[in-house]
Amino acid sequence: MPGPSNVPDRRGPRPPRRSISLAAPAAAGIAAAVASILATSLDVWDLPTAAKIGVTVLAALLVGLLTWATTGTRAEEPTAGEGPSWRPPDQWPPVAAHFTGRTESLAELRQVFAGRDRSRGSEEETSPLVVSVYGRGGVGKSMLTARFGHEIAARFPDGRLYADLRGTVEAPVQPEEVLIGFLRALGVRLTTDPGGLTELRKLWLTWTKGRRILIGLDNAQNGDQIKDLIPAEPGCAVMITSRQPLYLLNTYDKRLSVFSEAQGVELLARLAGDDRVAGDLESTQEIVRMCDHLPLAISICGGRLATRETWTMRELADRLRDERRRLDQLELARRLDKSVRASLQLSYDDCTGLQRRLLRLLSLLTAPDVPGWVAGELLATSELDGADQLEALIDAQLAECSGVDFSGVMRYRLHDLVRIFARELAVTGDGDGRRRVAIERVLSGYRRRAESAAMARWPQDWGRSGRNTGPGSMTRAQASAADWLNAERLSLIAAVNQARNLEMWELAWGLGRAFCSLCHSLRAYWSDWHTVAGIVCEAAVHMDDPRVLGIALLDRAAVAGGQGSHQTARADAERALEIFTDLGEAWWAARAMRSVGMSLFSDGNLDRGQGYLIGAITAFKGEDDRWWSARTQRNLAELRLAQRRPEEARELLEDALEVFKHDRNRYSEAQTLRAYGEVLGASARALRDRGETRAAEQDFARAGFSLERAAETFRLRGELWEEARCLRAAGEVGNPADGLRELAYVRRATEMLSALGDSWGVARAELSAGRAHSRLGRPQEAQEWLQRAVHAFEELDDRWWMARSLRYLGEARLEAGDRGAAIPPLRQAQDIYRSLGNQAGMGRTLELLRRAGE
Repeated sequence: MPGPSNVPDRRGPRPPRRSISLAAPAAAGIAAAVASILATSLDVWDLPTAAKIGVTVLAALLVGLLTWATTGTRAEEPTAGEGPSWRPPDQWPPVAAHFTGRTESLAELRQVFAGRDRSRGSEEETSPLVVSVYGRGGVGKSMLTARFGHEIAARFPDGRLYADLRGTVEAPVQPEEVLIGFLRALGVRLTTDPGGLTELRKLWLTWTKGRRILIGLDNAQNGDQIKDLIPAEPGCAVMITSRQPLYLLNTYDKRLSVFSEAQGVELLARLAGDDRVAGDLESTQEIVRMCDHLPLAISICGGRLATRETWTMRELADRLRDERRRLDQLELARRLDKSVRASLQLSYDDCTGLQRRLLRLLSLLTAPDVPGWVAGELLATSELDGADQLEALIDAQLAECSGVDFSGVMRYRLHDLVRIFARELAVTGDGDGRRRVAIERVLSGYRRRAESAAMARWPQDWGRSGRNTGPGSMTRAQASAADWLNAERLSLIAAVNQARNLEMWELAWGLGRAFCSLCHSLRAYWSDWHTVAGIVCEAAVHMDDPRVLGIALLDRAAVAGGQGSHQTARADAERALEIFTDLGEAWWAARAMRSVGMSLFSDGNLDRGQGYLIGAITAFKGEDDRWWSARTQRNLAELRLAQRRPEEARELLEDALEVFKHDRNRYSEAQTLRAYGEVLGASARALRDRGETRAAEQDFARAGFSLERAAETFRLRGELWEEARCLRAAGEVGNPADGLRELAYVRRATEMLSALGDSWGVARAELSAGRAHSRLGRPQEAQEWLQRAVHAFEELDDRWWMARSLRYLGEARLEAGDRGAAIPPLRQAQDIYRSLGNQAGMGRTLELLRRAGE
């Protein structure tokens, strides 16, 4: 139990101390000696018994009086916090000279303390203010609390105590050690053994009562380490830093994030000099990004630059760009505050063996972020167990949540520097076979999910019959698949590339095939689609499987045709057709035949194209595939419209609509309604030109109704590309009573297609905009938009649509009365049509040339 000297005296002022001579100790010693001699000699002397007792008592009194005189001063010395030599302790660490940023964090802390000041003295104020600042190593937690502690020092007149709790991972500082240090700083002499943690805690509560002390606890390992260090006095405040949340009660928790780019640049400027930063801001920003916006890493870079005046910002950026050496560059010494690697090692060592393994394996993935199921695959355990280990890495500030994706799933990522650190450990500590097997499990998991999403989105791309599900469930599945692709696009691309780099060709083909199917169904992510389609073909070649090569060639033909490279698309489709014919794969051969026909149609070879489309329709009917037969009929109807055979086109579309309505396929029905509206618009224009005004008005109204229905269907389903196509078609109807509205449709379609990255679709919309301006009697605007379309199709190497744009440009110039300017584009269009063998196009252009006087 604590002795009397450990108990504070709360009795108020004491009387003045008496003055004691320096000879008093000597006199006491002599008296004690005399008393001892007398006591031992009494038996020798021949004295009466009463006399012996009197002498002994007299000696004892003498010793007692002298001892009281010499020890009175010590008994009345203050035990703590009293006396002229005692000062309130100030153990707070200094503020770094280059401290910068954190304006918002400081303001937030000020608000917290201001709120406490306003509530001071209230009945609710029964405990001290406890502020916990946590975050990853090197993020600047200690610097922030040190800076703020100096700012609020005047609020705590009884002192500021500070302790670094971490020490080493193997031997963190114990609460008993901290309490003993704090008590001694407050002047408690602890002249007797205070006992264990429980007794120290009681003494700590006693000595902090009625005081206002700021207590700093840096680098806390967990809540158990600090719970006994928090006083009960409401006038005190405790500021704690840790690498993970401590989950303490009645605590204000703040997670400190990394710097913004602007804050990182400012810190580099303070350390390396404003002139160097201003002279190469681009390299400075790159350095901040490669430092993962981590203040510790940026400070180390600034320190290197400060001592190397000949280095440029570009030179340091070049050194950091090599990931194999980046952590070496981010080290000044093997100390936590001088080395990113050492700081990360501390957090890594604090993890369990399973968590360390997960971190190492996660670093091997090239995806920017991943969903939680990936952890389970890496560890070959359940999804739930893997997610628990991943959450533990987040608590250790080695991983972080990157947000909720389009499909509502939480995603996770490693900080860049953590990834580099963990990959170093994985390469040196885990065998090649073990690493490869773990990655293969993840890629296989992605393949299963990608194929499931692709089949839900477009079942007809994966087999003859597709899925016989109700329209409601099919719509939900298709929308869910679209959300999944939007969420996983970057990770899927990374997975395809990683499978390719590891020569896991079957996985590369399967992942890429599913990705291409999803992109094709959505008509989105054209550039990514094109790249992945090339990898799918490469993988098929390595697999030495003709069937998978044929499928890969059709995927590549689809994206090439969509981007306007019709000749390339036709070459791939023709090769696929040859492969499937040799293999006796009738259904796939029919698909290849359709692809050849569409590439010929898109390239202006209408006569050859219709032959392939008719052959594909026959083949699909022979395979009893109603959906592909109806879809190819729709394609043939579009070709018939280009041949100026609208009645035949209408019959084909009406047959296709019956199929899709019967099968309750709302998506394909809406696509067909869009084509039907285009045919009705062409029919209405023809009737108007013949003077049949009433019939023309009816068809104009029917065309608008069909296109609006189709657009609304796609809008409700979230099919932006299909909605844009409907809007563009609505802008081409040519109803003289609806010109401004049609122009608005085209503008909206252009915006949507541009946002989707469909360069061909944008070019097509620019052509429609030119035609809409021409119908409104705006020749200048019409020619500008048509000229844009000409250039766009030229860049896309789409000669047929380029010829068509040139023909419309010549016609616009004729209508503006400029015959001379109309002849060059018309002649150029005529040459292209001739090279394509497009008789219909040549005939129309020849009419315009005659009008121009040729």
